Amino acid sequence: MMVEIRKVYTAIEETRIEGGKKVEEPIKMIITAAVIKNPWAGRGFVENLKPEIDEYAPQIGELLVSELFKHINTADDVEAFGKAAVVGVDGEIEHASAYIHTLKFGNKFRNAVEAKSILPFTNKRGGAGTAVIIPMVHKNDDSQRSHFITFETTIPDAPRADEIVVAIGVSTAGRPHPRTGNRHQDMIEMGLV
Repeated sequence: MMVEIRKVYTAIEETRIEGGKKVEEPIKMIITAAVIKNPWAGRGFVENLKPEIDEYAPQIGELLVSELFKHINTADDVEAFGKAAVVGVDGEIEHASAYIHTLKFGNKFRNAVEAKSILPFTNKRGGAGTAVIIPMVHKNDDSQRSHFITFETTIPDAPRADEIVVAIGVSTAGRPHPRTGNRHQDMIEMGLV
């Protein structure tokens, strides 16, 4: 069976000037989200979520990756990435977590963008218009502070009480004009290496 998808939503931001200084190459951040029917809503406490995870998580991952690649050319365009889920008020936080915290979803995304880092995430409950917040890290070196970034969007009519918003996000670079160093430099300076 296919997961019931009410809508797919994409938000794109392109930064050209930051702090009054032109960005050498504009930085694009993209969130692609699917608004899906929560298969556990209205069923009371469901002990075993695995059947729906196994069936739907790969479908959601494939859909979101396909939508994302309508806005980027190749995996080489992606430097930072993350994921998020927001469950409607009739669902449990575990319902949001179920789809994004499985390799059946995450590896679809990680492999498509040729990444090695663990995907940072948020999962929460909220009503329609709740912010979908995606924290990101460098796709291959999660110690690069320049790529500790966050991108958020809202979908005015989602999630409804019996829905889940599942989202992935990418950035084509780190923050504009980064000047905070990285964890490796700090460890050397502090004599920890």
